[in-house]
Formats: sequence, structure tokens, C-alpha cells
Amino acid sequence: MFTASDFQNIKTRKDLVGIAKKKKIDISEPLGNIKYELELEKLQSELVNLQQWISKEKLRVVVIFEGRDASGKGGSIKRFKEHLNPRSSRVVALSRPTEVEKGQWYFRRYIKELPNPGEIVFFDRSWYNRAVVEPVMGFCNKKQYNTFMAQVPEFEHLLYEDGIKVIKFWFSISKDEQKRRFESRLQNPLKRWKFSPVDLKGQDLWDSYTHYKEQMFSKTHTNFCPWMIVKTNNKLEARLESMRYVLSQFDYDLKGDAGISLLPDPNVIIRFHRSAVQIDI
Repeated sequence: MFTASDFQNIKTRKDLVGIAKKKKIDISEPLGNIKYELELEKLQSELVNLQQWISKEKLRVVVIFEGRDASGKGGSIKRFKEHLNPRSSRVVALSRPTEVEKGQWYFRRYIKELPNPGEIVFFDRSWYNRAVVEPVMGFCNKKQYNTFMAQVPEFEHLLYEDGIKVIKFWFSISKDEQKRRFESRLQNPLKRWKFSPVDLKGQDLWDSYTHYKEQMFSKTHTNFCPWMIVKTNNKLEARLESMRYVLSQFDYDLKGDAGISLLPDPNVIIRFHRSAVQIDI
């Protein structure tokens, strides 16, 4: 245990580490959290530079966050968006379609949410609901699913040809980690709202989710709109590395000004490859 006199003698992090080693106190977790916060701040400052450049160049950028329930999509989006100008960035998290929307072309309600010139839009789930969640939960029929899978590469190619940059993330976690996060949500009154009846089936339908996820990767991964898999059970690592990947995709003004590496860890950010067996952690 640290004493009051220990803290009076501590002036630098090196002093703290030295006392901890001498007293055999494990401070790896708090040191890891400090490192995370320092890196996060620098990456967020790079995102501010990126956003200003996107606004100046009138670019249109979409970042899609997909993954199983509790995979860390919302937490990552929160850190991406935290210090950005709300006038030229927004989050899209659509609820279930209305009866009118059910009778429309599936992509219509998502088209309305695409970015305007100079804007970046973060999709907390996207049109890919129909590729995984809907068939697993029985929210669409086989014909609707097959039509979507045939149309989505063409839809995304139209976006590409029109100059919209689309980045697609799949946040991959293990079954045990998902269960742990579900339990954590139920125990935390501030996070309990995140838990839904659909989440309850996530563990039971794990293999079905895996099947449709693999089908989605193999049929919708393209050179112009690839799937990037964020493969880690560490949500802090997932946030930092997904940020690095987005930043690495643009040659913006003042790039690297924060003095931090913008190259994502290739062991965490993995481009889908059709010849590889894609399994969760």
C-alpha cells in the first residue's frame, strides 16, 4: 500500500513506478489507463484536424460501426465524436423501420442520412442490419435477405463512384467477453438501458450470427469498400486502433501534428481476406 509520505515524495511517474516496484505493488492497470488517455487525446486532436480538412475540401465520409451486441461500437463512436464540431459531424443510429419504411426500398432510409459536402457521419449499425441481425432474429424473409445481399455491393459502388468515402468496421469479440459485458451492463444502472431482449438471445444464437457474418464478409467485401475487422477483447485498444485506421486513410492538413503513430496495429485491424477462416477471438 502507498502511504501519505510516499505521495509527498512523488514528483514524476518514474518516482511512482520506483516506489511501486520497491513495495511490490501492481500498478500495471492504472499505468495502462494513463497511457490510453494520453494516446486518446492525441488521436482526438488528429481527428479534429481531419474534420477541418474534410470540411474545407467538401468531402463526404461515412464510417460504419458493425459487430455483435456489446462489441464496443457505441463506446468507440463516442470517443470519435467527442471533440468534433457537431455542425459537420453526426451519429446515425436508426430505430426499427416504420410500416411506411417497410414498404419502401430498403436503402431509402439510409440514403437520407448520407453525409452532405464537408460532413462525416458515423453509423451505429447501418444497412448491414439486414445482413446479420435481421435474418438471425427472423426480422426479414429469405427473399428480402437475398435481394439485399445482391444489391449492397452495387449500392456501395454507386456511393464510391459519387465520391463518398465509406469505411466499414466489424468489432470482433469472443463469446465469453460478450457474456462478461452483458453481465456488466445488467449490474450498472447507467448502462442497463443498453440491454435489450435481442441481447438475451445473442449468446444462444452465437453460431447463427457467425454464419451470417461470414456470408456478409464474403459477399460484400470489395476493393472499393472493404471490411476492416477490429479484432480484440480490449475495448480501449479497439478505440485507439480504429481511430488510427481512419486517420491513416486520408492525407489531411497537419497530419501527424500530435506526434503519435497513425499506423494501426496489424494484429488488431485486419482486412478481411476471402481465403482466411474468419472466427471471433
